[in-house]
Amino acid sequence: MSDTEPKGPTNFIEEIIEEDLRTGKYGGRVHTRFPPEPNGYLHIGHAKSICLNFGLAEKYGGKCNLRFDDTNPTKEEEEYVQAIKEDVRWLGFDWGEREFYASDYFEQLYEFAVKLIKKGKAYVDSLSAEEIRQYRGTLTEPGKESPYRNRSVEENLDLFERMRAGEFPDGAHVLRAKIDMSSGNLNMRDPVMYRILHATHHRTGDKWCIYPMYDFAHGQCDSIEGITHSICTLEFEDHRPLYDWFLDELEIYHPQQIEFARLNLSYTVLSKRKLLRLVNEGYVSGWDDPRMPTLSGLRRRGYTPEAIRDFADRIGVAKNNSVVDVALLEHCLREDLNRRAQRVMAVLRPLKVVITNYPEGQVEEMEAVNNPEDASMGTRKVPFSRVVYIERDDFREDPPKKFYRLAPGREVRLMHAYLITCTDVIKDENGEIVELHCTYDPETRGGSAPDGRKVKGTLHWVSAAHALDAEVRLYDRLFLKPDPDDAPEGQDFLANLNPNSLEVLTGCKVEPFLASAQPGDRFQFLRHGYFCKDPDSTDEMPVFNRAVALRDSWAKIERKQASS
Repeated sequence: MSDTEPKGPTNFIEEIIEEDLRTGKYGGRVHTRFPPEPNGYLHIGHAKSICLNFGLAEKYGGKCNLRFDDTNPTKEEEEYVQAIKEDVRWLGFDWGEREFYASDYFEQLYEFAVKLIKKGKAYVDSLSAEEIRQYRGTLTEPGKESPYRNRSVEENLDLFERMRAGEFPDGAHVLRAKIDMSSGNLNMRDPVMYRILHATHHRTGDKWCIYPMYDFAHGQCDSIEGITHSICTLEFEDHRPLYDWFLDELEIYHPQQIEFARLNLSYTVLSKRKLLRLVNEGYVSGWDDPRMPTLSGLRRRGYTPEAIRDFADRIGVAKNNSVVDVALLEHCLREDLNRRAQRVMAVLRPLKVVITNYPEGQVEEMEAVNNPEDASMGTRKVPFSRVVYIERDDFREDPPKKFYRLAPGREVRLMHAYLITCTDVIKDENGEIVELHCTYDPETRGGSAPDGRKVKGTLHWVSAAHALDAEVRLYDRLFLKPDPDDAPEGQDFLANLNPNSLEVLTGCKVEPFLASAQPGDRFQFLRHGYFCKDPDSTDEMPVFNRAVALRDSWAKIERKQASS
């Protein structure tokens, strides 16, 4: 097989597609679509669907449409449309000229509804929404037919036309499919096709006051666009008979609906309703808060599209729901940034160190490797002077066992620079350590001693005369429990919010190299983790978000599994 030919199937959807290609079911075509609702921002669960739909089209030389399911004007905004397009592009996918909207087909969908009315397969119902729920029945009891179910075709056509004309208030009537009120599948019990909504649509304005339901619009839009494989998440499996019923009764081109398990991620909520609550009730700063699982939030935090696509590839496509450990997503990011992120030194909780025998006013430039994983990234010069900052946690006046960093009388290595020894500890009136005095060995430039003596501790540092002040935001998981919905009785997922999901550090000191960093640039802060420059940054105060810490629990899990 050549490199240009698609590899064999790796999941059950690809097996279906390859069988369809073998039999010529759709004339050798593969045409998918990604159909988001423009009523919120995309999240990591949507990324799985994006990668799947666009990936299938790419693998089999087909097409993938971006189609907005804009059938509910009360919840949809142009802001969401633009954000969705930005996210799909950021992930690395292009829909070309195939940008569509359900609203493109409102007239055609209306004519489809009229056709069903004329066939006696749809009727205008005047029951209230609550009455419709009561008549619907339960999983164990059949529903009851509406008293309006047997209206004549002529009356239904008249009422439906008057609904469109705006003659009735919201809720006065709905259009329902006439199927089977005793069906074991509740979706087949005369589902609502159209409702009255006197609301301005973000694209069609006030042209329409009746809007199709998703279950009616979905299959017909797929048909109009010539979709071959309509890929949905598992909750739509019970809707497939209805999807098929509409297409069969309308006698139009029939795509195939295929369901796969949606993404469930530990320590994360992916319900749009819950995400909206987090935003609207101020638990996060917005849809792009770096603690949010939205693609805009992940992007701001420092995630790369490559890491997210790798994650989607690793979790695969399954038929059964399961929960994926968020540690796998973090692992994918670490692996990607380990290869591409430049290493820099940043001191988050600074402690001043004066090297007493270093010449005053002298500045040296130390050579630092930008990324040991990629020699092509080269080196940079880091200024070194008499006064430097180290991490406060890198010093102990009375060190415990196995503490190999700086302590009184102990020698350690300053990364890329010299070996230093602590000689004095300076404290304020409250007994707090405010400054260390050290000496350096001028024969150890680069961090190694010519006499071969070894030191166990290596510290990162920043020259005080050259350091940039910065704000650093340390993000952690937004929820305390793997299942945020596992809340005490009478409470909801908000009870499991992590009160320490964000720690803001001011007065941090970072390398002067970072002065040229742009928002979105990613770095490894040595010994701290991977960070991304935030859009909140100013020339006077850069802001860096921690994308992920260095510790990788998932890598340990994989190694343990491989050795067992």
